[in-house]
Amino acid sequence: MDLSYSIYGTGEPIVLIHSGGVDSRAWGELVPLLARTHEVVTFDARGTGRSPAPQVPLNLVEDLRQLLDDLKLEQVTLVGHSIGGELATNFTLSSPDRVARLIAVAPSLTGFIFSETYRGWIQQLNSLAPDVSKMIQFSLQGPIYRTVMASGQRDIFIDMHTQYFTRVFTEWRSFEVIWPQPPAIEQLEEIAVPTLFMYGTVEWDDMRMIAEEFKRIPRIAFVEIEGADHMLPLTHPQEMAPHILSFLEAADKS
Repeated sequence: MDLSYSIYGTGEPIVLIHSGGVDSRAWGELVPLLARTHEVVTFDARGTGRSPAPQVPLNLVEDLRQLLDDLKLEQVTLVGHSIGGELATNFTLSSPDRVARLIAVAPSLTGFIFSETYRGWIQQLNSLAPDVSKMIQFSLQGPIYRTVMASGQRDIFIDMHTQYFTRVFTEWRSFEVIWPQPPAIEQLEEIAVPTLFMYGTVEWDDMRMIAEEFKRIPRIAFVEIEGADHMLPLTHPQEMAPHILSFLEAADKS
């Protein structure tokens, strides 16, 4: 396995999967809160942090499977944020025996058709390529980053964001992501494990529509964190941790 990873604590394993635009440092404030009672694994997805850049189309599901195999983790709790939540959901569907519980934090969803507002924002961002500095500036001013940009986590977020965009345009040789088929949006009701959906109130309206789709999962609970934007693992770890730990405890008893 060529992905960079770290392991903290002991106990039942939790694997944290970060969002796009950042790296595993995004979990820095949450890790110690979970590692008191669990083994916590973080890793830099391919092309981020200290992991090598993609040279061929990304197969994130297989990358995660290889990581779990190399660490000899037969079954884990997956906590995925944004595209990390999309990955966690797809992995749960493709390898249900490997996932004990699923926690989706402001996740994207394979097959979901985003709103014109969101797609318009993405088009504006992409139109600035390949001027990395302008792309970073535009992205950081995004409506879903208002809370983090006004927080004490502003500097580390900017650093991760800058490193991400710089690597994308200097090292990445492929931008394609291969997802399992059929898309996850068509299979959500097949997820049988206890599932928790967490998101903040400072979000695109699309996130609430994605939450509606996730309601098809039979054993799901929802938590909305007031004042949090899309980067809630950075800004609201103290609020997230109790919900995660109580969810895990309840799932163990069910």
